[in-house]
Amino acid sequence: MKISLFCLLILFVVAPSHAATDQKDTLVLGKISHNPKKHYQYLKPMAKYVIDRMADLGIDKIKIRLAKSKEHLADLLKQGEVDWVTETPIAAAYLHEVAGAEILLRKWKKGVAEYHTVFFSLSGNGIDHLQDLKGKVIALEDPASTSAFYAPASELITQGMKLVRLNSARDKPPADSVGFVFSREEINIATLVHKGVVDAGAFSSDDWIKEDHLPVKYRKDFKIFHRTPDLVRALEIVRQDLEPEIRQRLTEILLDSNDNPAAAHVLRAYQRTMKFDRLSEDQKKSVYNLRIMIKRVDQAVAW
Repeated sequence: MKISLFCLLILFVVAPSHAATDQKDTLVLGKISHNPKKHYQYLKPMAKYVIDRMADLGIDKIKIRLAKSKEHLADLLKQGEVDWVTETPIAAAYLHEVAGAEILLRKWKKGVAEYHTVFFSLSGNGIDHLQDLKGKVIALEDPASTSAFYAPASELITQGMKLVRLNSARDKPPADSVGFVFSREEINIATLVHKGVVDAGAFSSDDWIKEDHLPVKYRKDFKIFHRTPDLVRALEIVRQDLEPEIRQRLTEILLDSNDNPAAAHVLRAYQRTMKFDRLSEDQKKSVYNLRIMIKRVDQAVAW
């Protein structure tokens, strides 16, 4: 019987492993994922690049662990089964509060340091303000997304809106609420809006200008009717008790990759990262304070 490459990848990256603290020669890179094949492919080159530069510390193996949720990833960090994480600011805030994880560096994902959420709809459909979404349906990405769930949900809640998760994009919410559905991919959000299946969508300003997430033929029919404040784009995070020498070496490797020609293809594969840089303590605190947003959304959303 043949087993597909996709299945093999899933088995490899999510299969249980011994705690990283029991494998002193192994570094474990983690991420929340609903698409293991996609995420494994962009994590693998960076994982190899880093591990090739840690042999003198006795670290000569690396594993990739993909978690099904932020809660699952927090458990892996607390158990010492993940050492290093690449994630969103929302995930960083949650993992800091629940598992003590700490920000290592900012990642200029897709070439930008910060981004924001855009709310969009078909031109001429009568939706010009957030309040116009009452009794309507909005498509979002997934429960772990900063720009395509927590930021837009928080914005709506702040303006006094009630949010209700729907089982289907064709379901209707109560007249005094905003219904939302998760579509899993940005292109799916755009397609649902363009076909008129949902009334609006929300995702990042980066996605708005990406052809594979929002084709030009769709964009010309859309309008942006609201934007959120900017947030840090992406972060590299480590478990709180990661050995100091490993933490320092990881920091050096990532920062040195900015100007290393040998790392150019690795950074490109790693979600088109332009560079890594340090955040000030105040900037880190602002990220950690996003836990307030997380709690507000989790408590307010009718699941």
